[in-house]
Amino acid sequence: MDRAVSSSSKDLIARTRTFAVQDTARSVWNLVATYAALVAAVALAAAAPWWPLRVVGGVLEALVLIRAFILFHDAMHGALLPTSRWARGLFHVQGILTLTPARIWNDTHNHHHANTARIAADPAGTFVTWTTQQWRQASGWQRLGYMVERHPVTLLFGYVTAFLFSLCLVPFVKNPRRYWTSGLALLVHGALSVALWHVFGAAVYLCAFLGPLFVAYALGTYLFYAQHNFDEVSILPESSWSHADAALEASSYLRCGPVMAWFTGNIGYHHVHHLNPRIPFYRLPEAMAAIPELQRPHVTTLRPRDIRDCLRLNLWDPDLGRMVRYRDAYARA
Repeated sequence: MDRAVSSSSKDLIARTRTFAVQDTARSVWNLVATYAALVAAVALAAAAPWWPLRVVGGVLEALVLIRAFILFHDAMHGALLPTSRWARGLFHVQGILTLTPARIWNDTHNHHHANTARIAADPAGTFVTWTTQQWRQASGWQRLGYMVERHPVTLLFGYVTAFLFSLCLVPFVKNPRRYWTSGLALLVHGALSVALWHVFGAAVYLCAFLGPLFVAYALGTYLFYAQHNFDEVSILPESSWSHADAALEASSYLRCGPVMAWFTGNIGYHHVHHLNPRIPFYRLPEAMAAIPELQRPHVTTLRPRDIRDCLRLNLWDPDLGRMVRYRDAYARA
């Protein structure tokens, strides 16, 4: 890598460190407010006297679950209450209850941050991306597996595919000693499901438990997928790869209004987060506003057209320097 480029990247990362300092009072307030909103949404979904209100409560619960997950995510990065023992215990319990045990999450997510936009890297913790050449050389079964992993239905059923299966069942089966908490999460989840159905009935189970989890994990899985899979993404050759370039060129900025930004915990500032994951979620907008290099991001949205376009991009074409559809893999062969 060119030394000037490397020096520039280091300088850019250094300038973000000012924002990688949490305000303890602000962190605690955000934690309390998020959990209070979650309790209120669960109560509405479980006990509202009119079923449409229960549905509304379930949707709100799903959205607050995404925010609660972002707090957990920040805590795992050491960006939120890093020295607090009670917070650490609380987030580990949350991880078990929400099918994101801390150990498997840290192992896979840290790998994702270290290997974003690296074709040759192990895809653990992320969605695999092939080049058009890899697609042409793959067997039929390999292509099928690739298509299934990136299919919209797989994202829609993220509750099962990404959380129950990838973060809990698979790691526990492969390495039960290291990932025993993944097995515990499955056990707790099953016990809660049976208990809620038996004690409160099917309506409460569906509106206040299964439904919100399904919606939250579908949206969360899509957000994770879309913020590294967009039209202007740039995947550099291994010899040119750098952490800063991967953050700015292969991580997007999800433009949304203030309400959705609250529910998603500012994860839309994904390019800033990837540049320095120790910046607390509530300081990401501040960092972007202060650093000129962060103000020209690759933008995505949750508009139907942008979602459709994102889901159609499947392969990296190194000759064209962009993501293409499966059918385009043979256009330049």
